[in-house]
Amino acid sequence: MLSELSSFIQITIDILSGIMVFLFLGAAITAIYMYIADKIQTEQAIRHNYPLIGRFRYFFEELGTFFRQYFFAFDREELPFNRADRSWVYRAAKNVDTTLAFGSTRSLTSVGTVLFANCTFPTLSTDAVEPGSATIGPFCRHPFTTKSFFNISAMSYGSISRPAILALSNGAHTAGCWLNTGEGGLSPYHLEGGCDIVFQIGTAKYGARELDGSLSDTKLKELSNIPQIRMFELKLSQGAKPGKGGILPAKKVNPEIASIRGIPVWHDSISPNRHTDINSNQDLLKILDHIREVTGKPVGFKLVIGNQEWIEEFCLDIIEFGIEKAPDFITIDSADGGSGAAPQPLMDYVGLVIRESLPIVTDALIKHNLKERIKIIASGKLITPSDVAWALATGADFVQTARGFMFALGCIQALQCNKDTCPTGVTTHNKRLQKGLDPLKKAVRVANYHMNMTHDVGMIAHSCGVAEPRMLTREHVRIVNEKGISIPYTEYLKENKL
Repeated sequence: MLSELSSFIQITIDILSGIMVFLFLGAAITAIYMYIADKIQTEQAIRHNYPLIGRFRYFFEELGTFFRQYFFAFDREELPFNRADRSWVYRAAKNVDTTLAFGSTRSLTSVGTVLFANCTFPTLSTDAVEPGSATIGPFCRHPFTTKSFFNISAMSYGSISRPAILALSNGAHTAGCWLNTGEGGLSPYHLEGGCDIVFQIGTAKYGARELDGSLSDTKLKELSNIPQIRMFELKLSQGAKPGKGGILPAKKVNPEIASIRGIPVWHDSISPNRHTDINSNQDLLKILDHIREVTGKPVGFKLVIGNQEWIEEFCLDIIEFGIEKAPDFITIDSADGGSGAAPQPLMDYVGLVIRESLPIVTDALIKHNLKERIKIIASGKLITPSDVAWALATGADFVQTARGFMFALGCIQALQCNKDTCPTGVTTHNKRLQKGLDPLKKAVRVANYHMNMTHDVGMIAHSCGVAEPRMLTREHVRIVNEKGISIPYTEYLKENKL
């Protein structure tokens, strides 16, 4: 009896050992297959750059929905962008279902919450129209007319990678929107996709300067001869670092980027904290008019608003200088704007956010009868349809975003932009990490994001009873006050003297 039991146990152990060996071999083969499959595919940068291990991100992300409900941050608590907003961008970029179930996770009674006043009889889809065209630079030799109210904000080649620029350029061409070069100069990758380009002139004047750093008319003329370059933007300040020039760490200044910018290789690229040849409103107006005269194309400037008095003074100076020589557009960046690298005190404490500065600038231009002449471009953390619809209703003629399109490229908000270790290949020049970012496939996501943004902003407009997004006004917006009830946005601005 004991021998039979011993024999049974031995057979059982042998069978279990065989099963374990079989399972181990199966797991090893599966792991090898998954590793190879991840390395070959280019749909998901994380899986390509971190084969096999990268799969756990998506598994934990799925579990996160449940863990956050009981233990961790809720969907709308993360900063700088919460999970709910990022998820909408990801889904829009992949062109998958963006609907939600059960109910909103957004607090609708918190002070400052924006709500849109829906119309009892919303616009029928048969009555809806395409976004209207807007012309920038009516007094230029080559004005720029476009229908796209949503565009790609400034991102320099250097701060983001070559594949990222290629994806944005190709995606922008498909979407019919513009791409801002950022202050790092014009690279071949900006042009390769064939999209409309806004050439930004930073304080170091990269790509448009003489050897001594001054603005070069010869370079400006050469740039203006490129048909894709539709406008020029003079950058005065940036949302994440007002009063501080661009910062590109030395590890990102490779030979190609150094050549484009005209700076030493592997040295920090630190731009002056302002244009040394602009010391007053008059200087600003003169240089804007000079660039417009040399290039024949619309010229404007980008800045972060610091106080209300300045814009009033600037409007008076424009009137004195002559409306024909006014800036063709003003890009307003928000204090909560982004950057690849910025000092924390400037990022956290300096400048006005777009919620405050956009109505201030809009009202000043209206007051001085300049709103039709000068177009307003709103920038800074406007990545969802509600953000864009609010900006258009408040007074913006165009909205642009950088980080929204970075999410469309696959950015996971790893907060490593300044370290050259971006795991998705968006902001790194590490060739291994860049391989996970397929420019052509990501270009489709860029175009999808733009398409779904345009559609959903239109959906908000139709709900408010207007035919297209450019017809939204402040009358369509309400905002929650200290009592927890919503009041008309115009009344809110009047009460708060904005």
